[in-house]
Amino acid sequence: MAKLIPLTDVSGGGSGPGSNSDSSSNHSSSSNPNGDQPRRDHSAPIHDYASKIYVRKITGWYQKIRSVSLAMLFAMYFGFAWIQVGGEPLIWFDLVGRKFHLFGAVFWPQDFFLLALALIISAFGLFWITTLFGRVWCGYTCPQTSWTFVFMWLEEFFEGSRNARMKRDKQAWSLEKLARKSAKHLSWGAVAALTALTFVAYFYPMRELLADFTRLDVNGWALFWIGFFTVATYLNAGWLREKVCIYMCPYARFQSVMFNEHTRIIGYDALRGEPRGSRSRRKKNDVSGTVAQKTDLGDCVDCQLCVQVCPTGIDIRDGLQYECIGCALCVDACDQVMDKLDKPKGLIRYASEKELETGKQTSIWDGRSIGYGAMMAVAMIAFAYVMFSRTPLEFGVERERGALYYETGMGLIENTYVLKILNKQQHPEQLRLRWNDSALSASGEQEWTLAPGEFRSIPLALSTPPEAITQSTRTVEFTLVSVASNEVVAEAETSFMGPIQ
Repeated sequence: MAKLIPLTDVSGGGSGPGSNSDSSSNHSSSSNPNGDQPRRDHSAPIHDYASKIYVRKITGWYQKIRSVSLAMLFAMYFGFAWIQVGGEPLIWFDLVGRKFHLFGAVFWPQDFFLLALALIISAFGLFWITTLFGRVWCGYTCPQTSWTFVFMWLEEFFEGSRNARMKRDKQAWSLEKLARKSAKHLSWGAVAALTALTFVAYFYPMRELLADFTRLDVNGWALFWIGFFTVATYLNAGWLREKVCIYMCPYARFQSVMFNEHTRIIGYDALRGEPRGSRSRRKKNDVSGTVAQKTDLGDCVDCQLCVQVCPTGIDIRDGLQYECIGCALCVDACDQVMDKLDKPKGLIRYASEKELETGKQTSIWDGRSIGYGAMMAVAMIAFAYVMFSRTPLEFGVERERGALYYETGMGLIENTYVLKILNKQQHPEQLRLRWNDSALSASGEQEWTLAPGEFRSIPLALSTPPEAITQSTRTVEFTLVSVASNEVVAEAETSFMGPIQ
């Protein structure tokens, strides 16, 4: 089973393809001027709280995938708040009205079972993906990662490359430094505010929220939550960044429970890469005096690019660590170096622990992944069944608890009930009540019009002459019929009780 090891000092120099003025440690607080290969110090703390990680920009196949996934996620997050279906927001958690609008469907507290199933599906889906591909959720779709990458892009845009940022932070304050820093933080604040506004819009429809802003009549709680989430987004994505993943996210701590030797994780192929060392890209040429290449080295040139691009500041060559979020930045960086050396890509790649140990590819499927997938499928089937079997109205009948039956002044045997009806539709519904026993007569209203979302409790009494009672208890079936279509829209069953014959 894959074992997680803690983050330690990843400082180191090194040279080789890809090395340049950016080849210093990823942490501002570490350096290795002698260029020695980094060694693990197991007595060192897991992470330096005060250190700042300067992430180097990299491009590649996996970063293209992330760009597409982030574009889709941000388009959905910011776009769904504006879309309306039937005059209602596409997604609206109406806490005041105690109902949720999701993609044209309305869910009420009575549909809580659907929410439970949705959470179960999400949990098993995360477990299933984790057993197969490790922390791809963290690397490509986690909100913390997504917003952090946007903030990192803004930092790169306003302050320059990794090396430029490191040099500028060491310099004294100047007008240029102040302008660049201010522009960066203003852009962070703007993105954070837009994020918070959109989040609140899922509880307070966007069009109403903006209209209230123009009239300076915004609800105080809305202002509070906009301010709260603005600050939270600014701090989490701008300042805390990897510290959220390392210290605050519980998923990083229990992920090892779901990993096994078949899980595709990002790993370093030590069989191919070791012993690591720098070398020239020039071929041996005794006539020109070129130094001969070492023949006992692996493919890793110890260029440190995999460390420089890591957003959590780890060295993937030290083995699997719980700080790794599976973002594949190190994979793209290493593949670029291998291209320059005319060597096969994949020195760092998605691979199982068994594959990295033996050099042979293995199947990703095992009992655990199949089990998680099967449980997710069962939950999805149950969700689909409950979803498509939902009725447009909730209808229930409760007997009055005061007595089993009454004898009226006219000598009739009477049972009293309370009808509970909830119109879960987006339009009013006119309903008529029917029952299956012609010997029973009703007193009270038997036809009503319910507004959209209206819940009504209606008292009803059924009575019958004593001579019509042939047994002490008999079943009564109530049906609600739509007056407009004359179709049965809901049914409920109860009992009518009388004296023992």
